[in-house]
Amino acid sequence: MGSFSVWHWLIVLLIVVLVFGTKKLKNIGSDLGGAVKGFKDGVRDGGATTSAEPAAPPPQQVAQKTADPANTVDVEAKSRG
Repeated sequence: MGSFSVWHWLIVLLIVVLVFGTKKLKNIGSDLGGAVKGFKDGVRDGGATTSAEPAAPPPQQVAQKTADPANTVDVEAKSRG
């Protein structure tokens, strides 16, 4: 069992190229490379901004309007049992 030989990997590569085509594989490779580069930039930039200045305080909560007694429905809750 062990590992595959070089010939096995070449046959697998040939089948993948036949199924997907070289153009699609090139697009997938460039998309994956761009994603990895963006991730690395994001990690590098994310660490710099958190240490440079503290985050802004959360926004204040808006006070809710009190209900009008004329439009309030009073309901009595009954427990089962």
